[in-house]
Amino acid sequence: MQRVNRPYVGIPSFLRAPICTDVSALDAAIAVFGVPFDEGSPFFPGSRMAPRTLREHSLRFCAGGHGYYDPRTRSEYLAEEMRDNLIADVGDVDIHPTNVERTFENITALTAAVLERGAMPVALGGDHSITDSILRAFDEKLHVIHLDAHTDFAPFEHDMQHTNGHAFRHVAALPTTLSLTQVGIRSLRHAPAQIEDVIDSGNRVVPINAFRELGPNGIADLLPDNSRVYVSIDVDVLDMSLTPGCVSAEPDGMSYADLRDTLKAIAQRHDVAGFDFVEVNPLLDVRTGVTSYLGALTVVEFLGQICAQPRWAARRLARPR
Repeated sequence: MQRVNRPYVGIPSFLRAPICTDVSALDAAIAVFGVPFDEGSPFFPGSRMAPRTLREHSLRFCAGGHGYYDPRTRSEYLAEEMRDNLIADVGDVDIHPTNVERTFENITALTAAVLERGAMPVALGGDHSITDSILRAFDEKLHVIHLDAHTDFAPFEHDMQHTNGHAFRHVAALPTTLSLTQVGIRSLRHAPAQIEDVIDSGNRVVPINAFRELGPNGIADLLPDNSRVYVSIDVDVLDMSLTPGCVSAEPDGMSYADLRDTLKAIAQRHDVAGFDFVEVNPLLDVRTGVTSYLGALTVVEFLGQICAQPRWAARRLARPR
């Protein structure tokens, strides 16, 4: 008899996807993994718990295991991916508490193993210090689109370089980074160098006012058509009224529709090599877990848009078997 499988039963893998702890045997087109790390968050801990809550809330989108249906478009998304087990949950990066360098090496190693199997990595953070370790696993040149209230481009001062405020100074310096485009920037807690150094290095800062002038399609238009891109999504790109479970939330942010439509435009215009979603802090969230729910929704909808593109079928078929 077929199981009912309500969201509150069973082991909470992302979208109830098969769990594959031996990545060398991975036979999926998409590999979701958690990075339960928040030692890069200097203000308040707790985002290490987010991969678990994001998985739990993702189960609310598993109706019948046949993808999700969008009433606005009257279309179903991820149906084939979920039916044919093309999404796998490969577990969490092994965290070595207080040994940041070892943890970051583990992040790179797991991402590299996923890429070797021809799967697209989807990382659930954790704080935003993890992104450059993910990108170090790629051996191809990528444009990086970073959606955030903050540039995370802090100078390396006071012997600090691995906080969630430093990641994109590392990313911009990687030999595989073709360009860095930072969208939604608005926090008044930036030092001048955190903005001017991005621009002086030849990269883009798109503050929230400029985003509203460009719109979602305008953001996608900033790169040549069919660019290979990596996307890093900080939940605080959204307005703080939507994100009680985020320690670095800021006012005057994007609406959910702004973020959804921007990710859709990126998926339609460009070839997404991978993405991460970070900075949900379940310890601060309200009891219904709305920030975790919003995070799971963002990841699920972005995956749906990526897999709805014609280019996706060719990528799926080309992976090693």
